Amino acid sequence: MKPTVVLVGRPNVGKSTLFNRLTRSRDAIVADLPGLTRDRHYGHGKLGSKPYLVVDTGGFEPLVKDGIVHQMARQAEQAIAEADAVIFVVDGRSGVTPLDKEIAEKLRRAGRPVVVAVNKAEGMKSGMVEADFHELGLGEPNAISAAHGEGVRGLVDLALASFPEQEEDEEKSDAVRVAIVGRPNVGKSTLINTLLGEERVIAFDAPGTTRDSIEIDFERGGRKYVLVDTAGMRKRGKVFESIEKFSVVKTLKSIEDANVVILMVDAQADVSEQDAHIADFIVQSGRALVVAVNKWDGLDAYTREQTRLTLQRKLKFLDFAKFHFISARDSVGLVGLFRSVDAAFAAAMTKMSTPRLARVLADAVAKQAPPRHGIFRPKPRYAHQGGSNPPIIVVHGNAVDRIGDSYCRYLESTFREAFKLQGTPLRIQFVTSTNPYADKDKK
Repeated sequence: MKPTVVLVGRPNVGKSTLFNRLTRSRDAIVADLPGLTRDRHYGHGKLGSKPYLVVDTGGFEPLVKDGIVHQMARQAEQAIAEADAVIFVVDGRSGVTPLDKEIAEKLRRAGRPVVVAVNKAEGMKSGMVEADFHELGLGEPNAISAAHGEGVRGLVDLALASFPEQEEDEEKSDAVRVAIVGRPNVGKSTLINTLLGEERVIAFDAPGTTRDSIEIDFERGGRKYVLVDTAGMRKRGKVFESIEKFSVVKTLKSIEDANVVILMVDAQADVSEQDAHIADFIVQSGRALVVAVNKWDGLDAYTREQTRLTLQRKLKFLDFAKFHFISARDSVGLVGLFRSVDAAFAAAMTKMSTPRLARVLADAVAKQAPPRHGIFRPKPRYAHQGGSNPPIIVVHGNAVDRIGDSYCRYLESTFREAFKLQGTPLRIQFVTSTNPYADKDKK
């Protein structure tokens, strides 16, 4: 089993920069702004001679006893409790601060192996920048530059020195990636915490609490999943901070990387154009989709009926997706929600045989032929599968490139019903046969 290395330290000392360096990625959002990272962020370490997991944490301020800073501290403390080794990141340009001393005391009481990383030491003599940090009493400080990579490899080898050599596991994960997306404050983090049975991500009654996309391994009914908690997406005109723009980009990437997306809608707020925009991006990305209408428990019968009608009107283009009316806080409706996630994933990855596709196409054309386009009547002849996630059906025939949108929707609904493709978008591509005698006729 891989050892877990946790990065801790006060805000803005460079933990996320070091995380990106260790994972050789840009998974953690980095900016010159304290308090940017809030939840625990896991990754696979790729720098060093041994395989390991690395965990980025939010700025650790253990003396604060309320608000979101307190929640961040609780997340950091839980990560330390799970750690095999801790890298305590400090700022070499600021020197030792009272908060550094408080964190050092916490780490001593935790009883985990600790390595002190004196960051931002580029251009400075290592002996001088390390000298102040001996007073923390956590062993020899190590001068590094996470931004430039100086001293990072040696730091990792030191943190993992007591762990045996292991072979890197190259097996591809069979876990289903489920991205949970929606507007701010719809209950995405609450849903994940309820599923896990612990406060894994910060759920706070304020929009914009989650800033990064957090991946969490999860198992339910013997099946493995990777849950991805994402930042809430507001209207483009309301996104002013550059940090929030990065968060939105990470959310869009999480949608594209997912196998299934759970779109969360707030039942106690009006279904907005932004909900429709997010849904449209999911469909355009070809991701399997389940819609979770959250906070359903707080509505009376009349409001529920009006909300259903509004959803049918504004999200009519999601008629292929299953809608679930849930309460993430009270764990209501979650069993059915994950049945639909499994069904949507199965539909997205389904294999359709060419003979059956050809039969379904022939029956559809016999029942309703394509309308004429000028002097031509398109003649679909056969079909085959061109891809999965989303399923792609390639239809061949004469003049099929002149088939209109309405007939395309008719074919789509026919194929969807025949192969039970609920929960996934379906793509139909038309390939027109060429006339082998066209050149001879011209001659």
